[in-house]
Amino acid sequence: MKVSNKIVLVAIGATFTFTACENSPYPGYEASETGLYSQFYTHDENGVKPKEGDVVKLIMSYRNHADSILFDSKKMGRTPDGSLEFPLAASTFKGSFEEALSTMAVGDSASFKISADSVYLKTFMAPELPPYAQKGSMLTFEVKLLKVTSKEDAMKEQQKRMEEQRVMMELRKNEEGKTLANYLETNKITTAPTASGLIYVESKKGNGKKPSVGSMVKVNYTGMLLDGTIFDTSVEATAKAAGLYDERRPYEPFEFALGTGQVIPGWDEGIALMSPGSKGKFIIPSSLAYGEQGGGPIPPYSSLVFEVELVSFTAGNAQDPQSKTVQH
Repeated sequence: MKVSNKIVLVAIGATFTFTACENSPYPGYEASETGLYSQFYTHDENGVKPKEGDVVKLIMSYRNHADSILFDSKKMGRTPDGSLEFPLAASTFKGSFEEALSTMAVGDSASFKISADSVYLKTFMAPELPPYAQKGSMLTFEVKLLKVTSKEDAMKEQQKRMEEQRVMMELRKNEEGKTLANYLETNKITTAPTASGLIYVESKKGNGKKPSVGSMVKVNYTGMLLDGTIFDTSVEATAKAAGLYDERRPYEPFEFALGTGQVIPGWDEGIALMSPGSKGKFIIPSSLAYGEQGGGPIPPYSSLVFEVELVSFTAGNAQDPQSKTVQH
């Protein structure tokens, strides 16, 4: 009897699978009641499957009806293995990609066919279908599920990272003063800072008046971290020597309206101390630069050094036709 029951169950399972595939217009894909079409290459029926809110790590790509690849996580270059990691959201429609992921277990590889109309209009919230997605067509997703982290564990990991970040930020904040003092001592800089903390070391005196708020100034500059690392410059030769050269940008004096918040506070204050032809060095604490946030190659709580030359400026309101250009 036990042997007979097993035979019956196997027969029922085989019939169901055959029926599911038979009802699918896509060979090799099984159709679900919600309209999701699935083809598993590897599948662990008893493995860990993600739930809404869990963080999934996966490798995926998808292509349109013409078999053109529209997205491939391996080509994004964000991670060494080409993976993506994100929380599994609630299903946005029946037969959705979120539903597809919820059927997978860690280690599974599968292909899914999902309505292009629903993906773009409901999941991506696009106002209309893009030209490369045909109305009524299907998108084919190829997915390998690498890892599932429960919502609770993901929150604990996030809290841990936030605490580590907080400690690191506090350390950088406390170390900035020491690092700046060491730089000044090493470079034998004894110039007193202004009330705000800016240090302007003049290397060449200019001639004439100094710009004021609203003046349009033209400045050549090279920006560095305290360790000498150059992160930006308006000088082509310096950019090439530092490996920063970008043929798409012009290398010429940078122009901006002084005192209007277009640049960091240390620049607004420092340029106002110069006359056309002046050259010098700004040593700017993070409170007058990029602060606790940093930016791009500039870490949080970083004092900066700028080698600066005031090329010229237009006195008064930059919009005033009576304004006069003052230069060396």
